[in-house]
Amino acid sequence: MTDRMNSAASRDIAYHVHGYTNLKKHEQRGPMIITSGSGIRVTDDSGKSYIEGLSGLWCTSLGFQEDRLIDAATAAMKKLPYYHGFAHKTADVTIDLAEKLISIAPAPMSKVLFANSGSEANDLAIKIIWYYNNALGRPDKKKIISRNRAYHGITVATGSLTGLAPIHGDFDLPINGILHTDCPHYYRGAEDGESEEDFASRCADNLEKMILDEGPDTIAAFFAEPLMGAGGVIVPPATYFEKIQRVLKKYDVLLLADEVICGFGRTGNMWGTQTFGMKPDMLTCAKALSSAYIPIAALMVSEPIYQAMVQQSEKLGLFGHGSTYAGHPVAAAVAMETLKIYEERNIVEHVRTVSPRLQDGLRKFADHALVGEVRGLGLVGAMELVRDKDTKAPFEAKQGVGTYFQARAEEEGLIIRAIGDTIAVCPPLITVEDEIDEILGCLERALDATATWVQETA
Repeated sequence: MTDRMNSAASRDIAYHVHGYTNLKKHEQRGPMIITSGSGIRVTDDSGKSYIEGLSGLWCTSLGFQEDRLIDAATAAMKKLPYYHGFAHKTADVTIDLAEKLISIAPAPMSKVLFANSGSEANDLAIKIIWYYNNALGRPDKKKIISRNRAYHGITVATGSLTGLAPIHGDFDLPINGILHTDCPHYYRGAEDGESEEDFASRCADNLEKMILDEGPDTIAAFFAEPLMGAGGVIVPPATYFEKIQRVLKKYDVLLLADEVICGFGRTGNMWGTQTFGMKPDMLTCAKALSSAYIPIAALMVSEPIYQAMVQQSEKLGLFGHGSTYAGHPVAAAVAMETLKIYEERNIVEHVRTVSPRLQDGLRKFADHALVGEVRGLGLVGAMELVRDKDTKAPFEAKQGVGTYFQARAEEEGLIIRAIGDTIAVCPPLITVEDEIDEILGCLERALDATATWVQETA
């Protein structure tokens, strides 16, 4: 038990299971209880303030206490606190949001299906891909390719797509029909002397070999985050998506762009898809769609996919999918107001203006003895901590170097996320340059403290 233990912490230990947490350690140390937030900062139950340097979970794009979103939710709750989309019914604001999303889509899209989280939207995409191929009379074209270190969710199906071992461990994942190809991480994956372009070519060649080995008539889709988030902020190498998409087109494989983290300005464009020249057949978004103020997600599908859905639903008598809260009117209202704020405040341009301050500041850490690589784009970045810069040798996991860094950052008043020994930073999109300087200062002090600790414990 720590000095911070109180009745709320004790009750948390007694009744609440935390995701992505060592449950045994949690019983011993208890939770950090966040009680309020304003701007880019949150406050815990001891009164300590922190910069939320990961936007919660990559999502609170407009920060905390944005009155317009609170007011939108309140007004929507008073007008129509709930309605559904079954049997031809819907709420007017849900129509508004669907129309708006199609109008700003980065590639030609036809229709929107709503969900409540990125995991759920990606899970729905898998169902639609299977439904689509059944409609086209291709019952064997069902396998889906993801990538090592990808993150697409935590349901049975999307947890299988996610290419991270802890998400699979003892959950009996991945399920059959889910394949994983190369992670496009140049720092870790490139061979000696291999250029980014050559590495991208090798990734594309390996993807093509996988498709041919499995049989092109069995491969339905390829899922990809434009920039990989929870896998460690992996920026694809030059020409990667150009070459990957060439392979997908050759074998009639659908491309699903997972914009759950990248969407709505994070990479310096409205969509990460635009940043990397992707031309998806389907697109999922969530998180910043409502600045995370209320759960909502969306799947957009192209016209050919929608027409196949129409054909199959006519054959079967109805489209046999739906969920109680999909397109919830309160969530839709908050999402509509969020999109209005992005446009009125020109959030994308703001990201382009301030992001060099973050990216240049992070890259100054590249010379530090503990830092193997700095990477990022827009208002998302990462430092990978290593035991040896020359050989890129990582620390042993049991040393917990990333975890130690995260704790030191919190002491400095900055919440970040340690993904193993990769330190991820993803501040709210409203962050200004002075606040970025604060973030960088906290990171520098935490980095120096960690380096001292590593030397002392070596």
